[in-house]
Amino acid sequence: MRETKIKGIYKDRNQLFTINPSNCKNKKIYNEKLVKIKDKEFRSWNPYRSKLSALLLKKINIEIKPDFNILYLGAATGTTVSHISDILVNGTIYAIENSAVSMKKLLELCKKRKNVVPILEDAFHPDRYQTIVPNVDFLYQDISQRNQSNIFIENIERYLKKDNKAIIMVKARSIDVSMKPKEVYEKVSLELRESGLKILDIVDLSPFEKDHAAVIVKN
Repeated sequence: MRETKIKGIYKDRNQLFTINPSNCKNKKIYNEKLVKIKDKEFRSWNPYRSKLSALLLKKINIEIKPDFNILYLGAATGTTVSHISDILVNGTIYAIENSAVSMKKLLELCKKRKNVVPILEDAFHPDRYQTIVPNVDFLYQDISQRNQSNIFIENIERYLKKDNKAIIMVKARSIDVSMKPKEVYEKVSLELRESGLKILDIVDLSPFEKDHAAVIVKN
């Protein structure tokens, strides 16, 4: 087990791990594998369940520091959120989720993970959580809607500190089923460029996620 370039993320062969907090020992979030080495418990980070894990396994180095404040749009039940929580030992995740069903599971996760702030709200209306969410160091979005690029842009403009990075996970079939996935990724990238964002990379997530790509930007 060796630490990667990102502090808090470890790798063993072709599998990523994060360290389970001491108050979460022996606790799984989504039936992930737990590996105990000395006094540490490592949680396997499944790239077929987490697009961020898939992106990192594509050898993309994303800067996530332990003291970051992160805005996470589309937190769902908290699979990826939980691993980011492991990494942010001195930071906070503001987890936006629109589904009450998913939020119920996310709240369970937050009982012991105090660095996660769950917010039941629609990310298309970023003004609704402005009294809770501060300016953040990193923004991550995983929302399957046709207007996902607009949601991404509006939240970046309101919350992301200048000269920082953000990632949008683009699900091609949610935007236009008549277009080839690559054309959709290019369309979304153009919309982001026109809003003033700089495109740093476009990464196809296959074989982990079909018809998905991560678009990494800087504001």
